[in-house]
Amino acid sequence: MQKTGSLPLPSADALEASSRLSEHIGEAIDAAGGWLGFDRYMSMALYAPGLGYYSGGAAKFGRDVRDGSDFVTAPELTPFFARTVARQVGQWLAEGLDAVMEFGAGTGRLAADLLTALEQQGQLPRRYTIVELSGELRERQQRTLAERAPHLADRVQWLDALPAAFDGVVIGNEVLDAMPVRLYARQRGLWHERGVAHADLSPDANVGARFAYADRPLPSQDIPAVLAAIPGDHDVITETHAEAEGFMRSVGAMLGKGAVLLIDYGFPAAEYYHPQRTGGTLMCHYRHHAHPDPFLYPGLQDITAHVNFSGIALAAVEAGLTVAGFASQARFLMNAGITELLMTLDPADAASFLPAANAVQKLLSEAEMGELFKVIALTRGLDDSLPAGFRAGDRSYTL
Repeated sequence: MQKTGSLPLPSADALEASSRLSEHIGEAIDAAGGWLGFDRYMSMALYAPGLGYYSGGAAKFGRDVRDGSDFVTAPELTPFFARTVARQVGQWLAEGLDAVMEFGAGTGRLAADLLTALEQQGQLPRRYTIVELSGELRERQQRTLAERAPHLADRVQWLDALPAAFDGVVIGNEVLDAMPVRLYARQRGLWHERGVAHADLSPDANVGARFAYADRPLPSQDIPAVLAAIPGDHDVITETHAEAEGFMRSVGAMLGKGAVLLIDYGFPAAEYYHPQRTGGTLMCHYRHHAHPDPFLYPGLQDITAHVNFSGIALAAVEAGLTVAGFASQARFLMNAGITELLMTLDPADAASFLPAANAVQKLLSEAEMGELFKVIALTRGLDDSLPAGFRAGDRSYTL
């Protein structure tokens, strides 16, 4: 259990909201007979209407703890991220497409900056659709677009579900990592599914101590193939990604002619399920602190897991899409010309150039986001030539 003394304390109102969500989760545990799969717990903690992390009113995205946020994403760091992504999107739009769809649009910063960059390229799409379940985030996206690209805001429409059909470019930055995962633990050579139960409460227990992990033995016929393939009998904790893979199948069923560009942190399956990765990848983010306790302040913190890109690629191929490229974020951004764009600033103007260069360095550095984050492109009905962002350093063979 994470010691709360090392983290900023929530406000009284936030704690009250977290307590109400905990009661809601507790009722679900009782209704399920005392044990809830972790994927259901994660789904409720993140998306329970009005109370979950993404469906409530927390700041979430920002630069640091002073703005009340929990983590920073690439579009928030620098507009050069969106300007570079626009070069790849523009290559696809040039093949007769006129629409862009974004999932997980966050504050709307990527949408605003991407539209602005595409306009400057002379490739402004007729329509930009944001699929967003959170009413609070939708309002924030609308404010961002009104502030950063007011003359383009009328091109943007919002949906709360996938349309039946779509031709165009689909974008998702840090979307897959927030989709609920199932947890598994191998103990003494036997696999268990790791779920959630009520914790044994002490009189002074805090709101984050209401729940605890509870493992159930997994019948051999129910062991996922990716887990059965992990050699040895040493103890292992890991995740599977049925929801993210199902999402990819849905996107594949929706997409007619077009491309999908997904950017997230993760690994191919060989790395994800490497015998030496024994602790899994589940992580929580609260006020720019990373910690491993998903039961602390339910609804007030993000819960994520790294992405198994092999599973994503397989699901996409099963849905009829083609893997057009897979690379590190650093390689993708450099291929697409981020350093060229940066040099449009005057290096002699230190006040402008140095902060921009430092932000770009965070996107490219192996010690920051450059290697941990990956980019995968999936297409249907487009030119077979390698997309610009993958012309060097393509790692599709690792999937």
